[in-house]
Amino acid sequence: MDAIHSKSAFVYEQVRRALRSGRYAPGQRIDPTGLATEFKTSPTPVRFALYRLVGEALVVDHARGGLHVPLLTEVGMRDLYDWMERLLLMACDIGAAPAARKAERLEPVSADSDLAKSTWQLFDAIARATAHRSLHHAVKQANDRLAPIRRAKQGLLGHGFEELSELNRYWQTRDIPSLKSALRDYHERRKKIVPRIVALLNDRSDYLH
Repeated sequence: MDAIHSKSAFVYEQVRRALRSGRYAPGQRIDPTGLATEFKTSPTPVRFALYRLVGEALVVDHARGGLHVPLLTEVGMRDLYDWMERLLLMACDIGAAPAARKAERLEPVSADSDLAKSTWQLFDAIARATAHRSLHHAVKQANDRLAPIRRAKQGLLGHGFEELSELNRYWQTRDIPSLKSALRDYHERRKKIVPRIVALLNDRSDYLH
């Protein structure tokens, strides 16, 4: 049983990283048999890993339709953006714990950066600095849920690198009032184009099927 749980934890982390990296697009089916072959294991630890991801809303179970990356409705996506915004503003209000008051050095954002990855890292750093474990966990989950969406929608919004560079600068200098204002603007821009994002993701999902 320990071997199954160990393998399941390994598969869980690998699939979670794959979701974050864009290997699976929103709406795409995840094949448990293929994963078992890829990771040279039996179906049982794969099933445990995938249902752990279902519990975290990173994967959805469509019963006979199988397991898929979530494809959100307009309401669901707007709620998720709003939730992430509220969590980050809460982290700003709590402030950095004494041990984390020296700003963590993040990679500078440039046109060559992986924008989705850099966004994940910045938002994670803001939450982690509070040393509030429950808040950090909530941001991490929301970050992971948004990661496939961030990758799929690239191109719908211009000036993404400049926008993230500004957020990064405010965080590094601990200019919290400017950071909070920029975070509100960041999320408002995305909430305004939610219908376009959902339409794009649905079109791509239809293509995958």
